Amino acid sequence: MLKRLIVLLLVIFSLSFILIIFIYKPLIDEKPTVTVVLKDLDSEYWRIVEAGLRKGFLDFGIEGEIIAPTNLSFLEQIDLLESVLIENPDILIISPMYPHYSIPTLERFIEKEIPVFLLDTDHQWENKTTYIGTDNVALGRRAGALLGSELQPGNEVAIIGVDLYSQDASERIKGAKLNLEAAGIEIVAEKVNVYSEPLKVKEEIEMILEAHPKVKGIMATNDELALIAFEVIEEHGLKMPIIGADGMNDMIELIEEGELSGTVAQNPYDMGYLSVETVKKVINGENVEKHIDSGVDIIIKGNAKQRVEFQKRLLK
Repeated sequence: MLKRLIVLLLVIFSLSFILIIFIYKPLIDEKPTVTVVLKDLDSEYWRIVEAGLRKGFLDFGIEGEIIAPTNLSFLEQIDLLESVLIENPDILIISPMYPHYSIPTLERFIEKEIPVFLLDTDHQWENKTTYIGTDNVALGRRAGALLGSELQPGNEVAIIGVDLYSQDASERIKGAKLNLEAAGIEIVAEKVNVYSEPLKVKEEIEMILEAHPKVKGIMATNDELALIAFEVIEEHGLKMPIIGADGMNDMIELIEEGELSGTVAQNPYDMGYLSVETVKKVINGENVEKHIDSGVDIIIKGNAKQRVEFQKRLLK
């Protein structure tokens, strides 16, 4: 009788243990949830950011979702934020299209105790957990130094930029001017918020070259503008240094082919990966810096091929 009772108790204990494991295992295995709201998921730059994010999710055991508006629609991005707020993720990472107008919605995440990370585009908002991305003044300084190194004191240069989403372009121009002026380079034209349509940009550059025929170099606040500038100077039979900012493959290939001598580049893959690495630190209760710099690279013929091959692998 006692033996049968012991066997029965062992069976009950074993079944209870299995039941407890069955109930609590999903909680043990549950991964932190992170939603990422980007500006775009179609362009080369943002697909590389996405690749860095997904590698981070894999390496750090994070359950991540990446979404973005279509056609760079600011209102759609706000609608996406409203939907994410209902889903109640553990952390939000966002690259805001118009930071100032996004803050009221982001404040509602803070009210629900959901930390908000800014990616790629910063804003002076005290409730952000951190910003992960480029120090744009530093990028501008390196661009200015690189352009200045290819010219002589007294040479004339032009600066073109688009500042649709934030102060990124203004900060890059500020940094570039510091080093160009220190090198004795004269900035004879500065066009900010030029039209984003390629034909309009070409017209702006044509006007600069007509008004300032002695221009010896161009600094653009992104690679899209830099590539259009290259097209224009080619049509004019000119050859001059053109500095961009994003590290797009088309720009880097021009360096590898010897058409351009160099440029500066952001690190979009690192931005994505560092964002998830920082999420893991916050989840673990660690303190993180308010600004996490993803760095700036100088691309020249010696490292252009390696960079293009790396980025093309990410885009497959």
